[in-house]
Amino acid sequence: MLKKLTERIYYMPHNNDTDRPILGLVCGDKYSLIVDSGNSPQHAKEFLAEVKSLNIPPVKYLVITHWHFDHVFGIKEMNLTTIGHENTKIKLEEMRNMRWDDASLEVYLQNGTFNEFEISCIKNEIPERDSFLIGDLDITYKGSMAIDLGGINCIINDVGGDHTLESTVIYIPEEKVIFLGDCVYNGRYNGDYVFTKEKLFPMIDKIEKNDIEYYFCSHESICDKEEMDGFWHQLKSTGNIVEKGTSVEEAKRKFTATYKRPPTEAESFFIGGFVNGNKAMKEKAHH
Repeated sequence: MLKKLTERIYYMPHNNDTDRPILGLVCGDKYSLIVDSGNSPQHAKEFLAEVKSLNIPPVKYLVITHWHFDHVFGIKEMNLTTIGHENTKIKLEEMRNMRWDDASLEVYLQNGTFNEFEISCIKNEIPERDSFLIGDLDITYKGSMAIDLGGINCIINDVGGDHTLESTVIYIPEEKVIFLGDCVYNGRYNGDYVFTKEKLFPMIDKIEKNDIEYYFCSHESICDKEEMDGFWHQLKSTGNIVEKGTSVEEAKRKFTATYKRPPTEAESFFIGGFVNGNKAMKEKAHH
């Protein structure tokens, strides 16, 4: 269950069946730190059981990458000094006022708070939700903060992007490893998936200022530098092709003419996201 990347970095891989993100473990000489709490108390419990079997310094901190349910529903179970962005705290406080019984989940489905897949994941991961409670942050930050675990540092940064307002990444310079959470993924606007050059490109530049060999995106297999460079290139090339355009067909024609080949499935997805992003920005400007 728990995989070892380096002497100091372990992780539990993602599982798409119930939307479990990667959970990370960073081990210093004095303390250890966990990245994200999982999508349920059960997910957190399974991870902590694995961690317990390791001979490592005591786990002291939990860092949350952003407020989405699959990253925060295990906070209470982990019961650690929990760190996250100040916007994550606001969102957690909003979620604490929500109810989690079947009838309430049905309402959240109808009003777009959660989609069908998310609802099914919550039901499967937390069948008994009568006593389920949302955890809290103990320490909030904005911009950047650093934690010294002894012989190793965790640099916590908000990097922006389209996915959430407060996407947090955790960079471990001594290991050349970064946990990206979901910051590389699209955002949503009126049910559409969106990317914007305005948010995405500065985010990529911020991340790439660091010396990184291994990248953890929460719902992917671990990426090395070469794979990530390829991914950044896809995002930037499609974003630059779309520019301010609002037609997918036009952008695809332009892509084919520029690169002398049609866009791949992934590139088509990104093109659609940038087009949706442009439409969303125009719509917001009108309001």
